[in-house]
Amino acid sequence: MPRFVPPDNYAASFGLQWNYFSRSQLDSHTGVPITRERFFASTRWTPEMLEGKRVLDLGCGSGRFAEIALSTGAHVVAVDYSQAVDACYRNLGAHPRLDVLQGTVYDLPFAPGTFDVVYCLGVLQHTPDPEAAFAALARQLAPGGRIAIDLYPKFWRNLIWPKYWLRPITARIAPARLFGLVQKAVPLLLPISRVLGRVPRIGRQLRFAVPVANYEGIYPLSEAQLREWAVLDTFDMWSPIHDHPQTAATIERWLSEAGLVERDVFRVGHLVGRGTRPR
Repeated sequence: MPRFVPPDNYAASFGLQWNYFSRSQLDSHTGVPITRERFFASTRWTPEMLEGKRVLDLGCGSGRFAEIALSTGAHVVAVDYSQAVDACYRNLGAHPRLDVLQGTVYDLPFAPGTFDVVYCLGVLQHTPDPEAAFAALARQLAPGGRIAIDLYPKFWRNLIWPKYWLRPITARIAPARLFGLVQKAVPLLLPISRVLGRVPRIGRQLRFAVPVANYEGIYPLSEAQLREWAVLDTFDMWSPIHDHPQTAATIERWLSEAGLVERDVFRVGHLVGRGTRPR
């Protein structure tokens, strides 16, 4: 596998996370189309639009979205800054239409205009400079090429979300040690979040008062999977060195300054931005 960055970097926690939970969020493992539904709801593309296209998956993790793109008949290049690429390669590396490499969005080893389709889902907020990262991705689009990104939304509720109170502490803890703490904390916090989440009318919001990932009533997962995803995404909340939510106005500006047309910014859980390189 080509590697263009040092093995350890600011994304080391993601490497630990996706190698430990290497198959947890793959639809082929869960048996539930959670990733497929998020992919097409966020991009608003169709499988036919990707068939035969050159696709860049930036921030591939263990390959959950690459698996979906490959199923459409696309040729996918999956890139991650962390050692999550090892998990992606183990999961999907035998596929004849997939290439996997470890690299940085700020210095991709491709000529500008290489890809027909670029997507980056749940990643840009974890880069040091999300605006520069987006600009680097937009340069990879061929004429007529499409891009879709999603990021955490920035709004006033972030100020009262305990996740952001904890992160100044947890993001400084070594990933392996923090992972052990999360494994101990989740069995204590998840039952509390579940009780709050069952409160009529306001439960969906009230569960955020506890800094744990709680997907009860959201995803049709088994009890074991709900606990596994709770550990996975609680670590995902507490561990990243960078966490930079964005506003819709900011993403619209990025799309415009990149010269993209057919621009669209909307919420589907995360804040989504889409655009097309003019022909």
